Amino acid sequence: MRDRPETPDALMLFAAGFGTRMGALTADRPKPMIEVAGRPLIDHALDLVAPMDLSRVVVNTHYKPAPLHDHLSQRDVMISHEDDILETGGGLRKALPLLGEGPVFTMNSDAVFRGPNPLALLRAAWRPGEMDALLLCVPLERAIGHTGEGDFLLGQDGQLSRGKGEVYAGIQILDPTGLNEIDQPAFSLNLLWNRMQPEGRLFGISYPGQWCDVGRPEGIALAEEMLEFPDV
Repeated sequence: MRDRPETPDALMLFAAGFGTRMGALTADRPKPMIEVAGRPLIDHALDLVAPMDLSRVVVNTHYKPAPLHDHLSQRDVMISHEDDILETGGGLRKALPLLGEGPVFTMNSDAVFRGPNPLALLRAAWRPGEMDALLLCVPLERAIGHTGEGDFLLGQDGQLSRGKGEVYAGIQILDPTGLNEIDQPAFSLNLLWNRMQPEGRLFGISYPGQWCDVGRPEGIALAEEMLEFPDV
């Protein structure tokens, strides 16, 4: 029997949502196809994936999938299409047969980074014997376009607890084993994190660069300014 991998060699890129906060911009296309600095959001995400040399990359789709399917047809990615919205947890569970065994990267497609590759930082910090999830977080002062008060408090040992601290930046390494213990078809990965945290298995690292949330129309200009004028 083949040993279960301990380091992630596959990535799930979430691209199935309705993008309702984008208003008219998503009337005829899914949010990952909205352009920032002349390129679709999903291409900014895939730029980070390319140097990681992963064996499998899966993109989930649902809302107005045709433009996204066409755009990805020449890319070395697999599509996990959802007839119904399954949210992050249900979508990841549906894609597991494509992703294979072991821990996986998961990544949102509605943010832009300026700085070191966040996927490489996570892989370097991943300790499978201690962690069930390792989340990339970003301090509020470097979270451009974010209007909340933060999601997690980052302890000195790297363990995460809920609180008004750093913002979850939408990228993590996750052991998906616990997904099969959740009996609802559509659910957020927050449910899994909530089970890991009291067991001391939920960890995070702080991103040293800049991160821009492009979940709303105003985020487009902010991301373009960040990319053109870093550290401003």
